[in-house]
Amino acid sequence: MTYHTWMRFFSPGPVHHGLGLVCLGVGLQRGSLPVVGPRTLDHHVAVVISTGSGWFRGADGRRTPVTAPALLWLTPGVAHHYGPDRPGGWDESFVDFAGPATATYTELGYIEPDRPVVPLSDASGARAAVARIARAARHGNPLLEVETGAAVHELLVALRRARADTDAEGDPVLQALARDACRPLTVAEHAARHGMTPAALRAAVRRASGRSPKDYLLGIRLGHAKELLVATELPVAAVARRVGYDDPAYFSRLFTRRVGLAPVRFRAQQSRTVPGAADGIPHADHPGGPAPRSV
Repeated sequence: MTYHTWMRFFSPGPVHHGLGLVCLGVGLQRGSLPVVGPRTLDHHVAVVISTGSGWFRGADGRRTPVTAPALLWLTPGVAHHYGPDRPGGWDESFVDFAGPATATYTELGYIEPDRPVVPLSDASGARAAVARIARAARHGNPLLEVETGAAVHELLVALRRARADTDAEGDPVLQALARDACRPLTVAEHAARHGMTPAALRAAVRRASGRSPKDYLLGIRLGHAKELLVATELPVAAVARRVGYDDPAYFSRLFTRRVGLAPVRFRAQQSRTVPGAADGIPHADHPGGPAPRSV
């Protein structure tokens, strides 16, 4: 059996766990690698298979074929057993990580304990994130823990984007909701506009974003409201109407509850209003120019 392997392991201190994620190790391997397990770990590992094929057996004992590009999720407390096919083997990179942010990433669907084998459309983004960790792993790097922790966040985003069931241009349901987010429509009305039941819309948005439709729409509306408050002199009532709320008092309560500041206080805190720039906010797709006028 011929294989090549390189790996580094780290022991970040308690203070680094406050970053949300810490990197515990990184490795680059290729060839007819030895079989892993059966074993159980106390932390997460993302194993990215770039080329080749093999198999994975989880806690249920079923043997699942693995064909590159693919991702193997190894999650804490769950037994696993895997390896490449002979004689060709495979090309893999792995990152061991832990931290309190893993719970949130799992809730949002970036980490999938119930789907340990995930087909990918492209492994290049994930490999680039792993390469950043490998470069940071040089001995004597004073920024090691922070650099590698930041790269784990990037890796999770890259893996989410690279899932084979994700459209490279973005999820069409989310795109449609974002396009109509500031229209005064209920979730049921949004669903009907897209030929879906409210339950189907909730499932689609949850699968794509890890959020409910109401929360997804609220995030877009409040983001646009912040931009209007900062970049224009529109009254709060006009801002409310622009983002889909006919009742400015309700909008103000909603804004205050989510942002932690009332709209007028948020505007005063940012204090970037340009006199006369009533429609001066750039459009998200055209940051160099003003947004299209809306009624």
